[in-house]
Amino acid sequence: MEKNAKIYIAGHRGMVGSAIYRKLQKEGYTNIVTRTSADLDLRMQADVADFFANEKPDYVFLAAAKVGGIVANNTYRAEFLYENLQIQNNIIHSSYLNNVKKLMFLGSSCIYPKMAPQPLKEDYLLTGPLEQTNEPYAIAKIAGIKMCDAYRAQYGCNYISVMPTNLYGYNDNYHPENSHVLPALIRRFHEAKVQNLPDVTIWGTGSPKREFLFADDLAEACFYLMQNYDEEGLVNIGTGEDISIKDLALMIKDIVGYQGEIKFDTSRPDGTPRKLMDVTKLHSKGWKHTIELPEGIKMAYDDFLSHKAKGV
Repeated sequence: MEKNAKIYIAGHRGMVGSAIYRKLQKEGYTNIVTRTSADLDLRMQADVADFFANEKPDYVFLAAAKVGGIVANNTYRAEFLYENLQIQNNIIHSSYLNNVKKLMFLGSSCIYPKMAPQPLKEDYLLTGPLEQTNEPYAIAKIAGIKMCDAYRAQYGCNYISVMPTNLYGYNDNYHPENSHVLPALIRRFHEAKVQNLPDVTIWGTGSPKREFLFADDLAEACFYLMQNYDEEGLVNIGTGEDISIKDLALMIKDIVGYQGEIKFDTSRPDGTPRKLMDVTKLHSKGWKHTIELPEGIKMAYDDFLSHKAKGV
């Protein structure tokens, strides 16, 4: 990407988009285009078309999406499918109409079949049924991958797809119902510590294993791949290492400084038993993560505390 290129980050206020924004600024890119959801509703085709026609970005990072944890995914099934399809359809098609040089579509590890072999290789896509609780979101993201490939095949568009593992970091969502597991645990242990509660109850058995990547590491990978990767299909972005929810909870409990007990509500769903990315392809392209989990959780907790102090 040329230093004077116009770069549009869709979703720049989210955790992923804001990390990409910081990375581009750090690398000396100044012609970055953004719009808040109040200024541009990405679900509206005509509005997105007008934005692209007026701005004519050279490069696009498609990090905008309707996202949430297991409860939100399962509760708002229609919204997760409809809104994500609308957002990516509008941006990908408008990028084609306005001759965007390169587009990066960001998906999610939930695109893989629930019972796929571990670790998850890129070619396991569409080889089995999805996890039921987040199937609508996963289907939308799979459609985005296939849309990028279709526009590449039919029109010669240089559109690439990357699938991050579970993310956390600065500017995360700590909503009590709609957050992902790691930020949710940070909030719950912090509140239990402040309120001096005797225990914290966690959904499920604690046995499922998850992989976590700090969002600024993801931004580093996205920047690197935008310069060095140009293929159809997708590339996984992760650490290649996972941890059980129980061990994650113990790690967060220790970092937060909560002294009480952890209990597990086994009547609640566990979700997918394991989701570990195979990052062989990513490593072969020359990139590897640098922020390890304990360090990253400390950074995320400090960020959470600074937002709490500001009343955000």
